[in-house]
Amino acid sequence: MSSPLILVNFKSYREGAGNSAGQIGSAAELVMQESGVTIGVAPQFVELHPFCRHYEIPVYAQHIDAVEGAFTGRIPAFTVRAAGCVGSLINHSERRLTIAEIEACVEAAKFNHLESVVCTNNVGVSAAAAAFSPTYVAVEPPELIGSGISVTKANPDIIRNSVAAVKRISPEVKVLCGAGIQSGECVKTAVDLGADGVLLASSVVKAKDPEEVLRNLVSLL
Repeated sequence: MSSPLILVNFKSYREGAGNSAGQIGSAAELVMQESGVTIGVAPQFVELHPFCRHYEIPVYAQHIDAVEGAFTGRIPAFTVRAAGCVGSLINHSERRLTIAEIEACVEAAKFNHLESVVCTNNVGVSAAAAAFSPTYVAVEPPELIGSGISVTKANPDIIRNSVAAVKRISPEVKVLCGAGIQSGECVKTAVDLGADGVLLASSVVKAKDPEEVLRNLVSLL
């Protein structure tokens, strides 16, 4: 059985930039090495190449576009791969896409040998995303994102039912859950409910001691 994935999204937080981003990267690398639990990061775009060069951890982009050529201000999948990333988030609730765009981005990720983490907000959308055979579907009830209230406590059924719905459509697709994840208890409960890991942001990125939070997150695995 492979290790659960703990994927930390830096979003556009000031605490996720510059030296602070480096402190999070160093903490993730150390805790991953010591615990054996896979800890991935999704830094801000200007940090992708430095992170891929300096840290022995999986690095994901926060978004890709299914384009190349005469487009300005876009993030083509091949550039993310060239930076050294292993994958990308797609359709985060703060960067929504249409169904057609999601499918195109998943295909662009596959073509460029990138993992795809398609974010969803409910069981139905999770099942629809699974039909595109991404690497992961990450279900996050938007009302709980950044709330400090864990989805594992507030709505465990969305995790259990999303896992079942995804596996019915595409058994090889893995499922992450997110929104309010903040402790080892949250991570253990998510895994016990059938998830393959968690997607989280502020509880690590805005923490005074990211290493301490990451150690807590892996403590019960």
